[in-house]
Amino acid sequence: MYIGVDCGTQSTKVVVVDVEGGRILGEASRPHALSEDDNGRREQAPADWIAAFLGAFFDAVERAGIAARAIRAIGISGQQHGLVALDADGEPVYPAKLWCDTETAAHNAAVVERLGGQAGCLDKLGLVLQTGYTASKLAWLRDSRPEAYRRIASLLLPHDYLNFWLTGERVAEAGDASGTGYFDTRTRRWREDVFAEIAPELDVERVLPRLIESHEPAGTVRPDLARELGLADGVVVSSGGGDNMLAAIGTGNIHPGVVTLSLGTSGTICAHSPEPVVPGSAMVANFCASHGGWLPLVCTMNVTSATTRIRELFGLDLASFGERVASAPIGAEGMTMLPFFNGERVPMLPDATANLDGLTSVNTTQANLCRAVVEGATLGLRYGLDQFGCLAEGVREIRLVGGGARSPVWRQMVADVTGSRVVCPEITDAAALGAALQAAWCQEGGELADLCVRLVHLDEASRAEPAPANVAAYREVYARYRRRLADRHGIS
Repeated sequence: MYIGVDCGTQSTKVVVVDVEGGRILGEASRPHALSEDDNGRREQAPADWIAAFLGAFFDAVERAGIAARAIRAIGISGQQHGLVALDADGEPVYPAKLWCDTETAAHNAAVVERLGGQAGCLDKLGLVLQTGYTASKLAWLRDSRPEAYRRIASLLLPHDYLNFWLTGERVAEAGDASGTGYFDTRTRRWREDVFAEIAPELDVERVLPRLIESHEPAGTVRPDLARELGLADGVVVSSGGGDNMLAAIGTGNIHPGVVTLSLGTSGTICAHSPEPVVPGSAMVANFCASHGGWLPLVCTMNVTSATTRIRELFGLDLASFGERVASAPIGAEGMTMLPFFNGERVPMLPDATANLDGLTSVNTTQANLCRAVVEGATLGLRYGLDQFGCLAEGVREIRLVGGGARSPVWRQMVADVTGSRVVCPEITDAAALGAALQAAWCQEGGELADLCVRLVHLDEASRAEPAPANVAAYREVYARYRRRLADRHGIS
């Protein structure tokens, strides 16, 4: 038996996987609190992740009906980019600033300038730094919380921190490290000169974790913690990775030809590449994969986080919200929403706010407003897919994951907006499954592809084919969306 864990923005999920039988035996989740301000601050306490892990772990094992001693390995997926700065005792010096934190936008711009602009970033890192990456958070901590900054002994990402808690080892792997902003994604090494530009007072060899390969273990579960969890001695903890990297594994996106698109709190689009990519757009990140190879990726910041705001504004449950969306026509009768409630990464608008255009005395209905926010989030993902250019050529299908993927009307909308076939894996919380698959790969060896064939099953009932009439209608809706981007933000 193998455990997969996904520590996300809103909750930590745990799945128990029977690899030999090719099935999920049990799963559970526990929520996290998010601390946020209007200035873009988005923070969490790492202790909350541990508490959520413990609760979800015991629930999942109980639901699986197994003894914890049957577990052979654990894999951790975590939200990318978060800054977990620890003191010499392994305690956080400040709450973790998250991927969606935009308080550090000015620091990101300053770091990009110090590195020589976009061209300098590409030369040194293989990608262009964006607000939300770890580098700007470290620069912010240096300037805004100097007393905490001076206590830093270790810098970890969220999944690295959970690995550290499990094993006592400070390690990192290339996939999640790609999003720090001080890692060369082509050579898969820390970029010490870039780190020195951000944090010259810190000793890079002391504070940055040791790099390991994706198939290597981070370590084994600490004996005292193993007893608390009911585990046998020597349970392996795999390298783990960022949520996007592990979701790629969990959707079988480990070879060219498949795109994984997530309708989660944020939205991500990624495709496998056997070689580093030189993107035509600075918004495409040349990330490494957590199974070998590379995972060019685009991330938008407002997907279910945006739709939830409108749904809760009207006091609707998910079923009623879906009914409102389905009852409104394509284009929401002329209404266009740019749902940038948290600022935006793609397009690069960290300080943007949400806009709603095209309201009249006739079209201002609850149904149109619900449809407008879902369309706005989906059109933003289409904008992100456009940034891939030729990287998206040869894609056979889009595999849809995340909470929004459970909605039939949203699945059809993605198919119509992108003009592509869409299908969901049976397990749409793919990052936790991917973490369990990586754990089995790390512990057993062999081919990861064989594990994906055994465990990644597609839900044929979820398949959506683009409807020609809808595709044509969305061309105009998307053109209108692009005009609003140009009018509001000067983006053509």
